[in-house]
Amino acid sequence: MFIDSHCHLDFPEFQARLPEVLANMKAAHVSHALCVSVDLPDFPNVLKLAQDHENLYASVGVHPDYEDTPEPSFDFLVDTALKHSKIVAIGETGLDYYRMGDRTYESMEWQRNRFRTHIRAAIAAKKPLIIHTRSASKDTIDILKEEGADRIGGVMHCFTESLEVANQAMEMGFYISFSGIVTFKSAKDLQETCKKVPLDRLLIETDSPYLAPIPYRGKVNEPAWVANVGEFIAKLKNVSINEISEHTTSNFYQCFQIDSKLI
Repeated sequence: MFIDSHCHLDFPEFQARLPEVLANMKAAHVSHALCVSVDLPDFPNVLKLAQDHENLYASVGVHPDYEDTPEPSFDFLVDTALKHSKIVAIGETGLDYYRMGDRTYESMEWQRNRFRTHIRAAIAAKKPLIIHTRSASKDTIDILKEEGADRIGGVMHCFTESLEVANQAMEMGFYISFSGIVTFKSAKDLQETCKKVPLDRLLIETDSPYLAPIPYRGKVNEPAWVANVGEFIAKLKNVSINEISEHTTSNFYQCFQIDSKLI
């Protein structure tokens, strides 16, 4: 069995076909999925998915690339994470300078402040972090260190950075999660990094509806296809599919503090 450690089943692409998507998961031997929050207005939909479906979990947080949206407070993140048992993480949060354009570094301080709020809330709530970083790896690692994120750990989601960044994150107790990007022919550097990430630090995800793996690239992604990511990584690392399945499943439960005996 596989687990999709990061997806967005509340997005419009799935509203009319959720039963089909869940059936496809079952057929592909994908047992669970984590539905990740990106803003506060849509968070209730994320939470409801997790509450309505035994094999779905939720996070609470606001994506770093969502500028014109209600800002999450420390108290809201902590209280919400502690109130609902199906919320297993804080995020996704982090830094994204990719679309900064001609804006100054100083003008992005709101992102760094939001990131710090999430880290502090995660530590207080004792919930792991889901980290998004794009074109901002140095600041991401620096802020994680400054805020003491090693006290709670979490996952570097949809990882596309260097092995050096992966190692720095793993030193703080973070897992490294690979999406369908690792299957792309153009992702040779990422594939080399993936080879070097230890099995006990590895997670897999779809980030659906985005980033469908080969052979589905260009289509609307869905959690069932995390199995394709797992199969590709098994070949890449020259290990069995069962090893990838067992390690990534065990890692998911450990990262998100879920007692697998209760499932």
